[in-house]
Amino acid sequence: MSLGARVVVVDDELEIRRLLQANLEGKGYEVICAESAEQALQAIVHRQPDVMVVDLRMPGMDGLELTRRIRQQSTVPIIVLSGIGDEQSKVEALELGADDYVTKPCGMEELLARVKAVLRRSAGAQSAEPVFTCGELSVNFDRREVRLGGNPVKLTPTEYDLLKYMIQNAGKILTHRMLLSTVWGPAYINQVQYLRVFVGQLRKKIEKNPARPRYIQTDPGVGYRFSLEASEETEVAAANPVLG
Repeated sequence: MSLGARVVVVDDELEIRRLLQANLEGKGYEVICAESAEQALQAIVHRQPDVMVVDLRMPGMDGLELTRRIRQQSTVPIIVLSGIGDEQSKVEALELGADDYVTKPCGMEELLARVKAVLRRSAGAQSAEPVFTCGELSVNFDRREVRLGGNPVKLTPTEYDLLKYMIQNAGKILTHRMLLSTVWGPAYINQVQYLRVFVGQLRKKIEKNPARPRYIQTDPGVGYRFSLEASEETEVAAANPVLG
């Protein structure tokens, strides 16, 4: 899916666009650059991208409004790449429909891994199977059965629903509000501590080392992400170009 996939890069800074284009094309992607949100919206209609990399700070329509408008017409994966690293901006972008949020400065290898991850997740959503496997963890959605290393794992109904929702959105950061609203209902959207308790219980049951989770990873102050390949998305080579 990654080889030859079409990526739209949206950033008003020419140097950033050139750097991203060179590195993405070097990995076999087709890259379309847009210097404004308006150009990005036109690219969705006429070029049908597979993934979009969007800056937040742009003159005119900013990245948050662009994300909102994209979601009104398309399910294309959106990665926000921004120098704004505060929790509120992350949460707002994710709840408007962004699939991931990368804060500058970041290594190019990290961004490339995130692009690959959202493409893989998008492809998986189109060919969902009743049995999910990742490492030693397997989940049979038809039977509501969870196994770790071949051994059955007993989950409560709520723990199972939480795990299922995270797996269905594997690779994507899910905010506290998104998880609470979906699994428990709108009345629970402010019960963050409630969510933390259940995530802790779930980790004890499916992680070999709950203190260093392999599957359910935390984005502090924002939410959680179910990682398909933790090493691929978290190990960044220091020698690679850095986006500032």
